[in-house]
Amino acid sequence: MATPHTPYDAVLHAARDVSRLDCAFDAEMLGTALLGSVYAVAESDRSAAVREFVSGFLAATSRRRTASSTTIRRVFARLVPDAEGADRVKPGAQAPTWSDQIGRVHVTGCWAYGDVYGDQTSYLATFAYDEAAGGPEHAMVALVDHNIGITKDIFVGGPAERIMEQVRQMCAGDELTWFRTEDPARMHSEVSRHLAITDDLGELPGEGSLATDRTIAGARLALLPRPVRAPVDPEPLTPAERTELVRQFLASPEAARFGLDTMDGPELASLHFCLSLLLDHAASFPDADPLRWSPTVAELFLLDWVHRRAVLDMDDAAMLPRVLRGWAGYAARRRGLPAPAARQTDTAIEEMVPEFARLYSTGERRSPATAAVAQLMADGVDPDDPEALNAWIEANRHHLTDD
Repeated sequence: MATPHTPYDAVLHAARDVSRLDCAFDAEMLGTALLGSVYAVAESDRSAAVREFVSGFLAATSRRRTASSTTIRRVFARLVPDAEGADRVKPGAQAPTWSDQIGRVHVTGCWAYGDVYGDQTSYLATFAYDEAAGGPEHAMVALVDHNIGITKDIFVGGPAERIMEQVRQMCAGDELTWFRTEDPARMHSEVSRHLAITDDLGELPGEGSLATDRTIAGARLALLPRPVRAPVDPEPLTPAERTELVRQFLASPEAARFGLDTMDGPELASLHFCLSLLLDHAASFPDADPLRWSPTVAELFLLDWVHRRAVLDMDDAAMLPRVLRGWAGYAARRRGLPAPAARQTDTAIEEMVPEFARLYSTGERRSPATAAVAQLMADGVDPDDPEALNAWIEANRHHLTDD
């Protein structure tokens, strides 16, 4: 075959055998894989890029009458029903017997599972075609990462029963994992709102089937009921709520374990500064919760965030890991996490201390602004003295500009 002249020609060539597939499900999986390349290369608003591509494809191929072209047109129209012209696509005269089942599925069940820390939640829904000729009952699994606030991966495949059994066995064999029946409307809400953020990423997560399965996942999500009320983002803690939470922590056995309940003088000021950093870091997450700490969250805080966002003196740096261990233990008890989960977080923090100390000493992860403030303090300049601050900025303007 000659080299395709347009992207639409390339798609038609790639889909040349679509009408020979065994069922509608196989055709939909081929269609979503083809559109996945459009999704992957888009620089922003990837969902809109796919919709625009399908609109252009349907317009450019409207006069094609081969079985493969009419079938792939129908697949795209069902996968992206809001594309322009999708509602006018009709089955071709040579369409395979299963073509009327493309996209005609219904929900048969909905579940969720995840880690007890709350780092990630996977939502699983199963679907069956209205008629057996459409293909096997299949499952869609969407992984929501609460630390970065996106739908990190999507998988669509079958048979549904095998996937369900694998998930049940995995959760049953891990005491740090939970599994439950889920409200379909909640799945729709959580996956969709996090997927909207994923769609606008400049760079997609590097592994998994997110790009290839994104379009069929969107079509399946659209079949789930929408929540009666839109989800409400958690309100940040008020100053009074922060103060009360800190007071409760300092009265806890976890604070006593690390000797944080009897501090005074300069140590007390450092303690409260460290606690403020923990609360500020928790508030930076899309799903903010000051009591959600895990090995992963602790690593994000201790080995990255705090170096980019805060200037620590030696007393602060010496105290911070101890405060974090106490707070993480307190948070685990407050949330009712199993003892192994709390121990795992505590051990992980303890093992991070040498790397934290190295990063503190090298300053290699400081942001330019944090590095400037650190240098200012090292030079003995009081940040609250405007005259001294302006004089320091003027004297160091060349270095600041170079950075």
